[in-house]
Amino acid sequence: MIEKLPAIKCVTSPGRALLLCLLAAALVLGQAHAQSAEPTMVAIAHPATSDEAIPRASLRAIFGMLLQRWPGNTPVKVFVLKDDAPEHGTFSKSVLQVFPHQLRMAWDRQVFSGQGQYPEQVGSSEEMLSRVASTPGAMGYVRASEVNQNVRVLKIR
Repeated sequence: MIEKLPAIKCVTSPGRALLLCLLAAALVLGQAHAQSAEPTMVAIAHPATSDEAIPRASLRAIFGMLLQRWPGNTPVKVFVLKDDAPEHGTFSKSVLQVFPHQLRMAWDRQVFSGQGQYPEQVGSSEEMLSRVASTPGAMGYVRASEVNQNVRVLKIR
């Protein structure tokens, strides 16, 4: 004996139609955002650096040119990309949790007061990796996908 299934009713109330449109739009926007998401940036250091993790506050102080020595008294050498490089903005905002212009203001304040200097600017991620790998006490940043075995990635605490 074949059992007859109940017919599915299509309800087209304006409220449900609006809800379906909103859900569809959210899915489309969510997918577009996922595809255009910023790359994951990591802080890198010279491979001889003994620290494997660093507090975010210390990282901010290093990139703000306020902390100039590692715990073992090795001088810190900071490398950055140009202010308008997308990676610089992403690192500043997502890792340091400060805006790039705030870093620039901190550097300017240090230099103009005679208490510090600017970080050394490099032209590309490849140069960043090379300079950090070859400079004792060096710090920098790159996309996580660009890291190689010549540098140490620091975990942020």
